[in-house]
Amino acid sequence: MAEAEILELYELPYSDLKLLCLDNTCSSSTEEIKRLETIRTSVMENLGPGGPGLLSITSVPNASIHRQNLLPLARKLALLNPDDRKRLLKEHHLGSDVSLKNPERNVSSFAMQLRYKQGLESTQCKFSSRADDNVKDQDLGQLPDNEFKNLGNMFKELGFCMIELGLCLARICDKAIGGQELEQSLLESSVAKGRLIHYHSTLDSIVLKEAGRKGRSSKKKGNPKSDQGQCIRSEKQTECTNVDGDSDEVGISGTHSNLWQQWHYDYGVFTVLTNPFFILPYYSSESRGSDQGCPSPGGYTYLQILDPNKNKVRMVKSSPESFIIQVGESADILSKGKLRSTLHCVCRPTKLENLSRETFVVFLQPAWNKTFSISDYPTENCNLSGQGSGAPDEENPPAKLGANNKLAEAIQKMIPPLSSRLKDGMTFAEFSRETTRQYYGGGGLQPNRY
Repeated sequence: MAEAEILELYELPYSDLKLLCLDNTCSSSTEEIKRLETIRTSVMENLGPGGPGLLSITSVPNASIHRQNLLPLARKLALLNPDDRKRLLKEHHLGSDVSLKNPERNVSSFAMQLRYKQGLESTQCKFSSRADDNVKDQDLGQLPDNEFKNLGNMFKELGFCMIELGLCLARICDKAIGGQELEQSLLESSVAKGRLIHYHSTLDSIVLKEAGRKGRSSKKKGNPKSDQGQCIRSEKQTECTNVDGDSDEVGISGTHSNLWQQWHYDYGVFTVLTNPFFILPYYSSESRGSDQGCPSPGGYTYLQILDPNKNKVRMVKSSPESFIIQVGESADILSKGKLRSTLHCVCRPTKLENLSRETFVVFLQPAWNKTFSISDYPTENCNLSGQGSGAPDEENPPAKLGANNKLAEAIQKMIPPLSSRLKDGMTFAEFSRETTRQYYGGGGLQPNRY
């Protein structure tokens, strides 16, 4: 397996993010104004056509503890008795945009609509320790250690904090580009989707299959209907990883091999992600399993991007407690190519079949009735039929890229081109429906992202 090039993300401290959002910096010193302008330039370089299309936000106040408390619950929910899970999700106003009945899935996802008002003032990073008012303690008495009683509250609080990060970045980009297109499109929407995601390990698959067998056996004996089988994964999925040595090796994952999540663009404005949390579970004959958080193998996120400027797959590396923000296709369109959407996937760590990956993601998108205009879209910066093409890399001209170039071409062939999904005058709702249809529906180039 070829070695993946490492991409260490540009880090923007939260304090500087807030300073760059201010409308008036006249009271600042000349040195401070110059410093902030340098930072703004770096932000746009990283999010623009010549950059990777993503960056990280560091030192967000009080966010670390909620990340540590919330992310391990993704795996616990995925492995929970289906009846208890269904009740929990209902009580905390959560759903799932992944079919939990699908035995082929690599991912369990738990989602909530997050509504925000009046912009930044209502989405400050403020945290509390109260339980969700909609859940009564006595209702959860039979669940392990009442560990889910704050689930809804933690989901919302971390989600609103991440919304603030996205709104701040939209305002910064608007100032650099001119106008208020990005921030205004988000404020007109005032709705984001939060997703708590568990990427399954092979060992999770074994446990869930055993639970499924017991559920089917009970059903045959005439017991009440059980949906234990919802969590079964197929044998095919257990063959995706290998255990044969050093876990620090970082390889390039191709179009289908060893991926938790297939290659795709996000079609919203910004996607805000926590740095992932990794779990190496311990099982014994007496216990279903206990979750043990562990450092990321090699310090990597296992988020991979395709850098069109170099025609290379790059492995993203970021600080453990940071938040990653990546550009979606709507931002690319609304900014008229001054921001560059990120083609990405999530790969499995090689040789660590029992490792699972947990993350929390917030998708910021325009209002459904937002109309897109592409009449002045600069195709030389972001070609509609091969978006994000950018300028050639002088150090890696196409003739010298060899296998990497072939891999990039193979990945791009999987992705429905933007020109086939976006027409002038389309609303965001129409664009999202056409994108979803071409990715996953009949005739889509990828049968499933997961």
